[in-house]
Amino acid sequence: MWDFWENWFRRREWPDFFREIDREFERFFRRFSEMDRELERFLARLVKEPPRELMREYTLPDGSTVRTYGPVVRGYSITVGPDGKPSIRVFGNVVPPGGVPALEMKREPLVECIPGPKHIRVVAELPGVSRSDIDLRVEEDRLVISAERGEWKYHKEVELPYKVDPKSADATFENGVLEVILRRLEKPVSGEKIEIKEKKEPSEEKK
Repeated sequence: MWDFWENWFRRREWPDFFREIDREFERFFRRFSEMDRELERFLARLVKEPPRELMREYTLPDGSTVRTYGPVVRGYSITVGPDGKPSIRVFGNVVPPGGVPALEMKREPLVECIPGPKHIRVVAELPGVSRSDIDLRVEEDRLVISAERGEWKYHKEVELPYKVDPKSADATFENGVLEVILRRLEKPVSGEKIEIKEKKEPSEEKK
């Protein structure tokens, strides 16, 4: 059934703009399939040879040793830009350099910016750190998130869609999720119409 509709769609005459978008999505899905296969191979290598930085050893009361690994974060964020072209952003704390998986020294957290009528809500995932490890700095149109705890290091500069009041920031952190709420600045004062008066003649000004 899907093949029928796909073939029907391709036989139609579409404007160049739509054909270009169709080609972009074809390239996108080919690339995504390659990334999906790469992720499967990467996870298989990760199980056999996990990064040492993610390994923890614990000694039990009976003297035996237990090893644990993780947490491991790896994923893709897919967005479609204003031009209709899809883009993929890779996030996580492990990257496959072509050989044994290695731990990144600094990571870019997954961040979502949600604008509202009066406030802007920013949500960031920061696994592996605690509230005291996070440093937040806000300007009128930018939020800077930094965090560091051992091998866990994060840094992200978030461009805000609107200007905000830095003093209004309200931040909470729970279960590895940071939430920041910022109040939008009021809209600039609208302009006023200026009436152009007729210039008086010098003789009229003396009267």
